[in-house]
Amino acid sequence: MRFLTFGDRDAARRPGFLERDRIFPLNCDGLESFIALTSSERDALLDAARGAESLARDGVTLRAPVVPRKNVFCVGRNYLEHAKEGAKALGRELKLPDVPTFFTKAPTAIADPEATLRFAHRVARQLDWEGELAVVIGRRLRDADEASAAVAVFGYTCLNDISARDLQRAHLQWFKGKSLDASCPIGPWIVTPDEIGDARALSLETRVNGVVKQHASTASMIFSIPRIIAELSAGMTLEPGDVIATGTPEGVGFARTPPEFFADGDVVEVEIGKIGVLRNTITIS
Repeated sequence: MRFLTFGDRDAARRPGFLERDRIFPLNCDGLESFIALTSSERDALLDAARGAESLARDGVTLRAPVVPRKNVFCVGRNYLEHAKEGAKALGRELKLPDVPTFFTKAPTAIADPEATLRFAHRVARQLDWEGELAVVIGRRLRDADEASAAVAVFGYTCLNDISARDLQRAHLQWFKGKSLDASCPIGPWIVTPDEIGDARALSLETRVNGVVKQHASTASMIFSIPRIIAELSAGMTLEPGDVIATGTPEGVGFARTPPEFFADGDVVEVEIGKIGVLRNTITIS
């Protein structure tokens, strides 16, 4: 299934699901609340929605499918070729981690699909793209093994981990450069695992103004999704609606020769097989 959130930019966010280009609204406070329900409670809401009036997909504005209560969890250096290009660009020896490298993005960084993402030139001048597969957690868990982690996934979506490289270098860590407002667009919807199948067999492509910048398969991940979730949950509670970005492949701007960064008016697309396209316009003033 494909779950989404819709509504005018200034109106209340409404959860729903998509079937055959029709949106069926769900009668609950938000998709985050729906995810936290038991299976039987979810099924009851789905049945009720199918019996009510639906909306044309083209007639609504999509919003970020979920806005978690806490930071978005992210994994760095989870694709070998990206780790290689980063080490080369920074003049460092390549050393792969033994465990996933975690960092976070503030929840205020989340932005809607199709939204114009506005950044200030005075704050950051080197804004970079990072297309990623994101995982949405479907149940509360802590100290999970990989088997338990695998069945804790509610679904998958596209995410763009937009990164201010100059801020990353200036602050000597990643948080500030990763957490500017609107630097974490996600969507267009969440696709459940039964439709995805093997999450390590998906194509991932990032385009800027139609030009391919990143093209890879999630099969190239160093750490699997169950391993990532299990490691993250060790001693730390994960909750329904939490979002985990699983890393970006090679092709980011700062590692190119010469380096490339977003310019005012650029259109960036992150496309993942079996999910769809996350598209945004960049405005820098």
